Amino acid sequence: MGATIPVAMAAIARRFKAESSGSFSYLYFSNVLGAVGGALLPPLLVEIFGFHGTLSVGMVLNYLLSIAALALSTRTLADETAGDVPQIAESRPSSSPGSPDVRALILLFTTGLTSMGMEVVWIRQFTPYLGTMVYSFALILAVYLASTFAGSCFYRQRRRRNQFEGPLTWALLALFAVLPVVMADPHFNLSALLRIVVGIGPFSGVLGFITPLLVDRWSGGDPDRAGTAYAVNVLGCILGPLLAGFLLLPYLTEHWVQAVFSLPWLAMAAYPEWSSAKASEASVGKRALSYALLAEALILVVLARDYQERFPASSWVLRDNTATVIAYGEGIQKHLLVNGVGMTGLTPITKMMAHLPLAFLDHPPQSALVICFGMGTSYRSLLSWGISVTAAELVPSVPKMFPYFHSDAQQWLSSPRSKIVIDDGRRYLERSSAHYDVITVDPPPPVQAAGSSLLYTKEFYAIIQQRLAPGGILQQWLPEGDPEVRASVTRALTESFPYVRVFAYSPDWGYHFLASNHPIPQRSPAELAKRLPPAAGRDIVEWLPSLDAEHIFLTVLLGERSPADVIAASPQTPAMQDDRPFNEYFLIRSLERGQMLLLRTSLNP
Repeated sequence: MGATIPVAMAAIARRFKAESSGSFSYLYFSNVLGAVGGALLPPLLVEIFGFHGTLSVGMVLNYLLSIAALALSTRTLADETAGDVPQIAESRPSSSPGSPDVRALILLFTTGLTSMGMEVVWIRQFTPYLGTMVYSFALILAVYLASTFAGSCFYRQRRRRNQFEGPLTWALLALFAVLPVVMADPHFNLSALLRIVVGIGPFSGVLGFITPLLVDRWSGGDPDRAGTAYAVNVLGCILGPLLAGFLLLPYLTEHWVQAVFSLPWLAMAAYPEWSSAKASEASVGKRALSYALLAEALILVVLARDYQERFPASSWVLRDNTATVIAYGEGIQKHLLVNGVGMTGLTPITKMMAHLPLAFLDHPPQSALVICFGMGTSYRSLLSWGISVTAAELVPSVPKMFPYFHSDAQQWLSSPRSKIVIDDGRRYLERSSAHYDVITVDPPPPVQAAGSSLLYTKEFYAIIQQRLAPGGILQQWLPEGDPEVRASVTRALTESFPYVRVFAYSPDWGYHFLASNHPIPQRSPAELAKRLPPAAGRDIVEWLPSLDAEHIFLTVLLGERSPADVIAASPQTPAMQDDRPFNEYFLIRSLERGQMLLLRTSLNP
């Protein structure tokens, strides 16, 4: 794919010599337009056809593209053989438009570095407002690409009039580079869409103007030189996310990382002559305006506030290459946020994720695994049984918050039975040879979170089958979801395990699923309570002092539902699979549900 644009430029130079000096911008314009469609269409196709089906659509389109290219090449060759197209031997553009100037390459590298680095920052900045859904990331990408396309359109128009960049261009780029820190400020009550469009669009639009301009300036239509320029830009695109994710975001707030990536453009606004001699020809008025915009950009950087500043000073904030983690609150009202999205609170539900499956075991438990550490409540409750417990957590900073939520955290962490692994839970199971009496899984909310389907699928349950000890039980937690998602997860479990029980914790709070290869016994609340060791008995009533363990188990058992009943609410829904992440891709069915609701409203005013 990296060779596509240089090869196409060579074809344009061969056939249309007069147009070749600006061929990169023409191809860039077309490429970005296709990228906009590529950002918007696949999420819809995945919902309909799954990943494999969507890739098949892409494959067919690529075959059609290759056939079209072959047909066009064959026709061109026939025209040249017939003498209809003048032969241009080793045609090169004049040296003037593409005079070697390493500054153009430096700027191209910087555009790639800052734009892709900022995109990593944007994900963290705007996730608190957009959420962690697939569509949130697609929206950010679509706004970036659509704005880039608009900027490239504007460049094509200006190029035809021989009007290029001046000091105002760089000043606007500097100002727009800091707009995301303003749009991510929690003190402004703005819609999520407005934050994205205003925060990302202007900067991306100016980059869409600058990038083809610099490549055209460097290459002058020469495919070899354009390939070099394109490669330099892509190198910046590779290094930008690495710099943002691994060197800056673990140590600086999103606000200041955005400011760091804005520095090159702030410098260019201060000294625009560095880019080209034409910039020095600008009028005094334009220069004064550009400096005023630069000053405004600096003021915005200083005055804007980070998302974390909405929380009390007593809050804990930790950063790593994966996420920004915030713990805040007092007493039982403590909360955990990962990239601004609430993960969990101090709730008896997470205790029940440990005590319920352990109490149903037919044999004395020896070991357990918890996937997704959260506040550490389930982990702590499992350890209260006096067994070996392993926790697998993807975000390194999350387990470090354990002492914030539990005053006895260090006691549990120092236990020889305690083990915390920083790894993706599914990947850890795939590489582990250990077996567990209980595996409890608490995927990150909301149920639509991107990537969370990997902890609900038949393929995941097949891995768990291999890691459960004989008679072992899987405890799967499912947050609130629509009937289709509940049916899909239930079907995946019933098609993977011969024995499945479902307990609705409350009408709106989610579901405990217990699954095993062996029958899960019918036990009364009193029998379950008697199986608790003394430490576990104290743990289960810690936050419900007015109840005893028997009444707490009774609350859960009264919510038992038949798996068949859960599936019956959406009988046509397929089982959750890696290829069909039904919970993550839901736009079409939610629109259909909305249209049906609108229809019912119109029929029954």
